[in-house]
Amino acid sequence: MSNDAVQLWELTRQFSSGTTSVTALDRVSLIFPKATFTAVMGPSGSGKSTLLQCAAGLDRSTSGSVTIGGTELTGLSETELTLLRRERIGFVFQAFNLLPSLTAAQNVALPLRLAGRRPPKARVREVLEQVGLGDRARHRPTELSGGQQQRVALARALVTRPEVLFGDEPTGALDSRTSREVLDLLRGMVDREGQTVVMVTHDPLAASCADRVVFLVDGRVHGELTGAGAEDIAAHMTKLEAAPC
Repeated sequence: MSNDAVQLWELTRQFSSGTTSVTALDRVSLIFPKATFTAVMGPSGSGKSTLLQCAAGLDRSTSGSVTIGGTELTGLSETELTLLRRERIGFVFQAFNLLPSLTAAQNVALPLRLAGRRPPKARVREVLEQVGLGDRARHRPTELSGGQQQRVALARALVTRPEVLFGDEPTGALDSRTSREVLDLLRGMVDREGQTVVMVTHDPLAASCADRVVFLVDGRVHGELTGAGAEDIAAHMTKLEAAPC
């Protein structure tokens, strides 16, 4: 059995508009091992979100391959891709995307209901307790703080026991204290439960919670740091942003 949760090989994504073509990802090859926390950083327009969307099966690459847990995404139909995302991948975004008319528990149960499965109450309660909201199950989003809403979104992403959790600026809308709490939750899920996390962020402090930081510039991998602190990550980002085109 492979110890890799996600494998990207020669991943290229081009966008065309009329006669103009933009290469957002340029032959990117990366491996995200199981039970690790990886942050992806880079200057604006470097391809970070495109990388995440292609890796998670939200967007199709122009060429190259994405493999999740031994399953190659390239040849999957849209229906097969949808099923894979529902059952094996979790997503957390900067926007919480909670349904305001539903309680926290009902929002968490939603992915299971969409998959045609009856949500086990014990599982919903388990993930809410996991994110520290066991006593907020019946609260609606308007009755929760921003940090609590993001915790509900995190619980919703975890309810299906995904192989990989992808986060696109998951702490971008939170204050520093609440952001730290959410990052500590992610870190704990990796360390205690073997969850694999891949997170796009612009924040060196957030990235310092990861095992490694991968840097993108102009759609290409431009080095990585392992076990680095926020100051070293910030200094590396400054160099990348100051580099001539």
